[in-house]
Amino acid sequence: AVVSTQSTGVRYAKEAENPAKSVKARGFHLRTHFKTSREVAQAIKGMHLRKAQKYLKDVVGKKQIIPMRRFMGGVGRHAQAKAFNTSGSLGAWPKKSATIVLDLLKNAESNAEVKGLEVDSLVVEYIQVNRAPQMRRRTYRAHGRINPFMCSPCHIEMILTETESIVAKEDEDAPKKKSKKKEARARARLGAE
Repeated sequence: AVVSTQSTGVRYAKEAENPAKSVKARGFHLRTHFKTSREVAQAIKGMHLRKAQKYLKDVVGKKQIIPMRRFMGGVGRHAQAKAFNTSGSLGAWPKKSATIVLDLLKNAESNAEVKGLEVDSLVVEYIQVNRAPQMRRRTYRAHGRINPFMCSPCHIEMILTETESIVAKEDEDAPKKKSKKKEARARARLGAE
């Protein structure tokens, strides 16, 4: 039997390394396509919260694009996708998935405020999208036949972690590395003088 350490009884696929400095958010049975949601999640993984929110707002407004890397059948080529290292410049603007992930980020942000964390230093450390049970409808075909018309909802969970904004300063008195070509040029200049 799996024993959960959380009081809510909801088990995440991954636990935060430092729970005191982390916040979680998740959504179940979200009525948006699994495949586009997975691509949106991969696009914001590792981003700072504010940067991810701005990026997803730009995606909704078609100012930036989501690169399609895994689920890319029938996806069009777009000039905006050249900015990403994606094969064939494939990308899309999945508005519904982007808004749902944006809402989850907002939820995580309010969780962080309640927990007393610094919201501006939060980073999307972990995000996962799973398929949810498909929902069934029907579509009517020729000659009196009926075919299934399924939707592909998803579950999304994320963990945002507060990062230390301390950047190690480089030693100024340490000698800078020069290439062999530059060293040879410097020697040649000294020899010519």
